[in-house]
Amino acid sequence: MTRTVAFVGLGRMGGPMAANLVGAGHRVLGYDVVPEAVAAAAASGVEPAASATAAAEADVVITMLPDGRHVLDLYGERGLLAAARPGTLFVDCSTIDVADARAAHEAARAAGHRALDVPVSGGVTGAEAGTLTFMAGGGAEEFAEAEPLLSAMGRKVVHCGAAGAGQAAKICNNMILGISMIGVSEAFVLAESLGLDHQALYDVASTASGQCWALTVNCPVPGPVPGSPANRDYRPGFAAPLMAKDLNLAADALRAGGVDAQLGLKAAELYAAFAEGDGAGLDFSAIVRTIRGSGAATEHTTKDGTNP
Repeated sequence: MTRTVAFVGLGRMGGPMAANLVGAGHRVLGYDVVPEAVAAAAASGVEPAASATAAAEADVVITMLPDGRHVLDLYGERGLLAAARPGTLFVDCSTIDVADARAAHEAARAAGHRALDVPVSGGVTGAEAGTLTFMAGGGAEEFAEAEPLLSAMGRKVVHCGAAGAGQAAKICNNMILGISMIGVSEAFVLAESLGLDHQALYDVASTASGQCWALTVNCPVPGPVPGSPANRDYRPGFAAPLMAKDLNLAADALRAGGVDAQLGLKAAELYAAFAEGDGAGLDFSAIVRTIRGSGAATEHTTKDGTNP
């Protein structure tokens, strides 16, 4: 069934997601505070709206924003909930704090609407290819209504539970990813110090017990995985500051819950420092450079004579 969808937040993730909805036959009204983002989305068939509230005259309102305060501000003080028709379904795909997600649900309900928190995993590459994983929190009826739209933008859609459950799944997932990337990076730096070639380590670990997404999809060294950001001078697929943000959300939840998760807290610390320094404009896998620079390993040369 063709729907009219408002899409607010047309950045590196939101723009391709909105374009995939257009490709699936839906009418998409788009808005972003950055004019260039609106123009890029318009080239993909998204209809530009003069404002977020102007776009809200839709069956479903999807938001993809930097953090919780932006979501709550847009819902409340900036009038998105007030502008929408009664009973509109609000689908927030931002990655925000669980408490903020629950507050957004409550604000939508109090205004006579329905809501889901549906953060995504898969990065810019997944957004462009329509292969994202969506993790949803909210009611079963709301999830059933949103699922066809989410499936047009992704490969896997999971109903995780009640309000906030989607965000809970996202921060747990990205804590695994952050810890994994640090572990994979440390293994490659250790291999360099031992004289082991990158490709040899990859060929073993990718088919052995060390296999993981951080290795086989987002390998932190150039060569073994042609599509990884390491082969594009770490141009972001999933930027280091975004990983730092997600790990900080996980760290806050760990502390609040009294969970003794030392690796999660250490990963948050490492990525916070990296994102504030050399990693500010790089993919999160570039943390291998920090690990290499912090240790005593000698500079590694690959078989073709290039440096990583």
